[in-house]
Amino acid sequence: MTMTAEQVLQLAAMLSEKIVARRPAVQEAVRYFRGQEGRMRFASDEFRDYFAKRFVGFSDNWCMPVAQAPVERIHYLGMRLPDSRELAAQNAPAPRGAWGADPDLARTWERNDAQRGLNEALLMMTIAKRSYAMVGAASAGARITFENPDSSVVAYDGATGRRKAGMVVWEDDTKEYAELLLPDVVVPLERPKTVTDRGDRRVAPNVTGWNFADASLRPHRLGAVPLVEFRNQSLLDNDPISDIGLVMPMQDSINLVWAYLLNALDYASLPGRVILNGEMPKEDILNDKGEKIGERPMELDALIRDRVAWLTGGNGGQPVSIAEWKPATLDGFSKVIEQAVAHIAAQTRTPSHYLIASSSANVPAAGYELAEAGLVSKAQERISYADAAVREVNRLAALAEGDTARADRIAVGKVLWKKPQFRSEAQLMDGLQKMRGVGFPMRWIAEEYGLAPAEVDRVMDMIREENSDPTLERMGRDVAVFTQGRGGDAAFAEG
Repeated sequence: MTMTAEQVLQLAAMLSEKIVARRPAVQEAVRYFRGQEGRMRFASDEFRDYFAKRFVGFSDNWCMPVAQAPVERIHYLGMRLPDSRELAAQNAPAPRGAWGADPDLARTWERNDAQRGLNEALLMMTIAKRSYAMVGAASAGARITFENPDSSVVAYDGATGRRKAGMVVWEDDTKEYAELLLPDVVVPLERPKTVTDRGDRRVAPNVTGWNFADASLRPHRLGAVPLVEFRNQSLLDNDPISDIGLVMPMQDSINLVWAYLLNALDYASLPGRVILNGEMPKEDILNDKGEKIGERPMELDALIRDRVAWLTGGNGGQPVSIAEWKPATLDGFSKVIEQAVAHIAAQTRTPSHYLIASSSANVPAAGYELAEAGLVSKAQERISYADAAVREVNRLAALAEGDTARADRIAVGKVLWKKPQFRSEAQLMDGLQKMRGVGFPMRWIAEEYGLAPAEVDRVMDMIREENSDPTLERMGRDVAVFTQGRGGDAAFAEG
C-alpha cells in the first residue's frame, strides 16, 4: 500500500478518534462487569443526596455471571487442516495430527499462552462488544497478543469488507504512542499530551498532532493488517451488541431496591413503641462524690435506639398509655429483586439457577439440560462469531513464521471447539458406548469425550501399542469371550 506521509497521519488521526470515541462506553461496561458502576442511578435526588455515601462499595453484580456464563463453555482445541488425511501413507497408521489438531499451531499457541488470552478476549467481546488479537514475528516464531478495545481499532474497506488498517495506542506520563498497522508495514507514531490547569496530562481534544516516532518503519511479510477483530453479534452493521447492555440498567434498579431495603431494615424490622401522656423520663445528675445534685431529660438518642417514642400529654388527668406496632414486612422488596433477576435471566438466556440459588433445588438432570438449552445455543453463537477471527489469527501466525503453504491450508481449515453442553459422566459414557457400538472410530469417541487433541493422539498411541503386544491382545480376546458369554457387547469389548 503506497501512501504519502500526510495520508498516513490523516489515517492515524481518524483511527485514534474512533478509539477515543469508543473508550467511554468500553470503560463503562467494564466497570459494570466489576460491579463498580450505577448504584443510585434511578434514585430520587433527596434519597441520593442523603444515602449515596452510605452505600458506597455495595453492589449486587449481575453483569459478571451473565457475561461469564457463555464464555466458560467455550474452549478452543486447535485447527484441523484440510487434505491432511491424504498426506498419510495408504497402509500405515495416520501420523500424529493427520485427523486431529495441527501440532505446529498448538505449539505456537502454547508458546504464547494464547489460550488464556483468547478466553480473556472472548470475555471482553461479550462485555464491550469487541476485542482484538495482534500477530507479529519474533525470534522464536509467531507472536500472538490480545488487545483491549479501549486502545485498539480496525478499519475496513467499505466495498470488500477486508481490513485496510489497524491501530494500537498506549501512553506514559508525557506522551501517547501508537502503531499504525498497514498490510505491509508498521508505522510507529507518537504525540505529546496536553497539560491541564490541574496538572493532568491528556490527549488533545481534536485527537490530532501525531508525528512519526524516531524508530524507522517496520515492514512485515504478512500481506494483511496484523490486527484481527473479535466482534460480538451485530445487525449487519458496524455496531456489535454487548451481552450486558440490557443487564446494566437492571443492575442499577436492583441495587436501588437493595438500598431501599437496607435502609428500611434499621427501623422497619424491629418493633416500635410509643408512650402517650407520660412525663418525659429524666436521669440524675451526680457530682464527683456520686451525690445527686439535679435532674435532666434522658437523651433522645437513647430512646430512638430503643425504638421508643415519648409523647407528653396536654391534660394531666389523662392516664398514661403504651402502644406498640409490629415490625414491617419487607418481603415486597425481595419480590421485586427476584422479579428483576428473572427478567435478566430471560433477556440474556442465562439459566435462572445460575442467578438464583433457590431455583436449583430438587431439579432433575433432564431439567438442567432443558434449562441450559438457551445458554448452550448462546455459547454456540459466540463460537460462530469467533470462528473466523481465530482462523485468521492462525493464518497470520503461519505467515509470520514464513510458512505460506500451511497458511493457505489454514485459510480453509476447521477450527475445533469443545462442545459447550455440559453432561454428567454417566450420560456421556452411555452415549459414547452406543456410538462405539454402531461403529464410530475410537479417535472420534476420544474427541467427543472432550480430550485435548494431544491427549487424543496419546490415547491412539496407547491403543496401537496394546494391539501390537501379543500378551495384551490375547487378554483382550479372553475379555471379549467372557463378555460375550455374559450377554455383553463383544464388539465394544474388542474395541
